[in-house]
Amino acid sequence: MSVTQSRATPGGKAPRLYSRFFNPVALRFLGRRLVQALIVMLMVVIANFVIIKLAPGDMVDVLSGNSDMTAEQIAGLRTMYGLDQPILIQLGKYLGQLLTFNLGYSFRNAAPVLDIIMLRLPTTAMLVVLSVIISLTVGTVLGVVAARRAGKPADAIISTVALLFYATPSFIVAISLILIFSVKLGWLPIAGLTSVGANYTGMRHVLDVVAHLVMPVTALCTFYIAIYGRLARATMLEVMSQDFVRTARAKGMSERRVIYGHALRNALMPLVTMAGLQVSSLIGGAVLVETVFGLPGMGRTAFDAVFERDANLLLGVMFISSLSVVVVSLVVDILYVIIDPRVELK
Repeated sequence: MSVTQSRATPGGKAPRLYSRFFNPVALRFLGRRLVQALIVMLMVVIANFVIIKLAPGDMVDVLSGNSDMTAEQIAGLRTMYGLDQPILIQLGKYLGQLLTFNLGYSFRNAAPVLDIIMLRLPTTAMLVVLSVIISLTVGTVLGVVAARRAGKPADAIISTVALLFYATPSFIVAISLILIFSVKLGWLPIAGLTSVGANYTGMRHVLDVVAHLVMPVTALCTFYIAIYGRLARATMLEVMSQDFVRTARAKGMSERRVIYGHALRNALMPLVTMAGLQVSSLIGGAVLVETVFGLPGMGRTAFDAVFERDANLLLGVMFISSLSVVVVSLVVDILYVIIDPRVELK
């Protein structure tokens, strides 16, 4: 991808976007990106599989740990599940299963891995999506306010709060929120996604889920609010000193239009890049947050799978997580074109 100044084209925004995406150059670019994504996914899948197989212990060790099984019976189980075969043969079979999106079977949970993930995925998806939206929105607003009032008390206050959020680990924030809003004030539920035994329906169910997500989302957001705030402030200060901003002001445009119609749009590019990177970090951070708040999500599932030596389930969680990151990376590339019309696909 290269950035050049594109010519103005007649017509509305939708026709311009349509012509930019649906042309041979753009289609070739998307095709190359899809091929790169497939190669990356293949490398990640192979690396995950090899790492899991090299770790000590396997499913048979767990199944036979609390039983009186003989060595012959244990060897029979390994033969039945193909664990006695060379790692390359096991890898080949695993890749063949992935072609049909068969993630295997979780013997610890007595259910297909895909079914387990589909039950846990919505919780993590809500956590990640809400965290990205809230942290990006709040951080950008704070950064713009700080940039507009650079050197003034508002800038100092926002910068201090951002530094505090940046330096505080998410698990400290999570524990502090529980102690204040659950234990001390009793305003919010401590754990879970819904109130046990309440059987809420309709809007009451939605509000119950929201109440359970307030603290986990806040714990995930604080660090990235600081990141976006500091990044937005620095980028806005740089953009506001450029010639096109001075020209817009010289033409008599209102300060609001100059800031939000010209400067902010050009400052969004690094923020969008950071948002794409945030997704992968949030998936990893969800392990800790979901464990602290007892949420039935992908992070908690991966945590349990490690201790239960449930290799198939752990590989499935890692595959879906990696796939999500690759898809988000592709979406970020497309958003570049939508946000900045100067970006051309080559």
